[in-house]
Amino acid sequence: MQKDNIQLKKATTPQSRFKNQDVEPEFWKKKKLEEMNKTEWELLCDGCGKCCLNKLECKGKIYFTNAHCRFLNPKNCLCRIYEHRFDVVKDCRDIDLKAIREKPRWLPRTCAYWLLDNGYDLPSWHPLKTGKANSVFEAGVSLKNRPLINESEVEDYEDYIVDWQDL
Repeated sequence: MQKDNIQLKKATTPQSRFKNQDVEPEFWKKKKLEEMNKTEWELLCDGCGKCCLNKLECKGKIYFTNAHCRFLNPKNCLCRIYEHRFDVVKDCRDIDLKAIREKPRWLPRTCAYWLLDNGYDLPSWHPLKTGKANSVFEAGVSLKNRPLINESEVEDYEDYIVDWQDL
């Protein structure tokens, strides 16, 4: 069996990530990242999809491209193989404390993990503040409706570097 033939999840929707979660209100204001449980950690992700963009590093600087991982669904900005992503995609990065603090910064500047670790609050459009997963789309800070290309179609990543303000 090829690794790419893993059963794709069809039932996941952005809002399903936030339903029936038993967490303390505004837990992100009361806990450090190191103190959060797995549910709280996962809920911090706003579902923008920007961490799934391919990036280039040159002379200590990260350049984002508009080429996305082949398993990202650009319509809902979720990974189609989330539970198996590390088994299937050899260079998929776990968003852990080490990744958040890595220099140069490869997470987008709107990333909740990076913001909280650097003393900022969540933005007003974050789903944990609005109660709506779609608020990330409505605010225009996700990959939804942006000019994207699947990484499988890319020959030269330098041709796809983008300079979006929220990266």
